[in-house]
Amino acid sequence: MAAYGLYTHIASNKTRSILLLVGLFLLIYVMVYAGALIAEIFLSPDRTVDYYLRAAWVDLYKALPIATIVSAIWIVIAYFFNQAIIDAVTGGHTVTRKEQPRLYNLLENLCISRGIPMPRLKIMETDALNAFASGLNPRQYSITVTSGLLKNLDDQEVEAVLGHELTHIRNGDVQLMVVAVIIAGVVGFFAELVFRMVFNSRWSFGGGSGGRSSSSSDGDRKGGGGGAIVAILIAVVLIALAWFLSLVVRFALSRSREFLADAGSVELTKNPDAMISALRKIENRGELEGVTSSVMEMCVDNPREGFADLFATHPSVDSRVRALVKFAGGHDPGRLADLQNAQITPAGGSVPDAGGAMPTDASPASHPGPWGSPAAPASPFGGPTLRQ
Repeated sequence: MAAYGLYTHIASNKTRSILLLVGLFLLIYVMVYAGALIAEIFLSPDRTVDYYLRAAWVDLYKALPIATIVSAIWIVIAYFFNQAIIDAVTGGHTVTRKEQPRLYNLLENLCISRGIPMPRLKIMETDALNAFASGLNPRQYSITVTSGLLKNLDDQEVEAVLGHELTHIRNGDVQLMVVAVIIAGVVGFFAELVFRMVFNSRWSFGGGSGGRSSSSSDGDRKGGGGGAIVAILIAVVLIALAWFLSLVVRFALSRSREFLADAGSVELTKNPDAMISALRKIENRGELEGVTSSVMEMCVDNPREGFADLFATHPSVDSRVRALVKFAGGHDPGRLADLQNAQITPAGGSVPDAGGAMPTDASPASHPGPWGSPAAPASPFGGPTLRQ
């Protein structure tokens, strides 16, 4: 289901979440069938490939209820404890207004302005610049920001990042990502389990000693070891395919969600320049050490990319900034690192400080150049293009 706008995007996310859950069960069944193949080889090491394939189908039929129940239990656990699992991985902790008045007030003002329920606020202690939203329902919704982001971004930029994450919650992106993580997690777990069983076991495929002594036809017995080897290869391919598809499910999630979240931030804050400067500061500074790829995929920016950008979960910062300049009337200051390395001084101004903040005596309106230019026409994202 293609998403061409905000409402179709939200509807598409709901449909995809259902399809992903259905896909979870299908991938689990593939894993069970591959495991049954391996089990049949262990029990009857001297059979034909046809025998192993038929026996594995019988085993799959018998195991379907158990596999379905286990998968359902995993979904229930993930539904109720996904936030606790994420916090354990990231080290994020909940903060109150008293502990973080600046951050709390910025988020509360955004929520009040649009009648949005206030999500929990969490801080992750790291110098990296990043943030992400998580949760599967209004009681779980949380926005986690890094301490490095709070230190390096000014109030308007932090507000833009919070607006970006709020939009992910409003658009249903958060639920979709968590469901995708659930699928990848359970399939990855079973894939590793079966691979360990295969490569850590010492099986003999040729002797016919031990194993199952069933009254099978002579045709089923004429494997000579070759049938077992072929069946093992089929099982390994099926497991690898299921694992690969679980990754594709995550990586193939529509990257348009980031463009829409940027647009949603502008709609909430009426400040495209703040979103652009926040992205430029976060660019190449968002890597969360020791955090799984699943969490990085939920962040404002994910510097980890798949091969040839095919499986990248986020569009590049350059492309996101270009969209904000084109459609929201924002102004691109250029990459922060490039400006600092080249010592480029904006006309009538100075190079941004280490945190990337603009000098107090400079503004895009009074100093055109890399940090600003004459106001652009009103954008389809709504609101004025720059706060004065």
